[in-house]
Amino acid sequence: MDEADAQRVASTLRRLGIRGVVSPEDLDTPNGQWRVYDSINPVTRRDITDEVRAIIRGMSRKTGPTRGFVVPIPH
Repeated sequence: MDEADAQRVASTLRRLGIRGVVSPEDLDTPNGQWRVYDSINPVTRRDITDEVRAIIRGMSRKTGPTRGFVVPIPH
């Protein structure tokens, strides 16, 4: 993930009402893994990536399918 991808993820999280800061795991290696943290402070931040994933999975289960087909069955 690069910074542009991270900004899109952060924007999506905000639209969904999910708190979190998207940042590289290692600030010196922005081309490496990115995670979601509870704050911007690299010293005190806590990784909440798994919690955010669980929230998103739960949201998708509640909303159900967003599109599909209606197939008429002849009688």
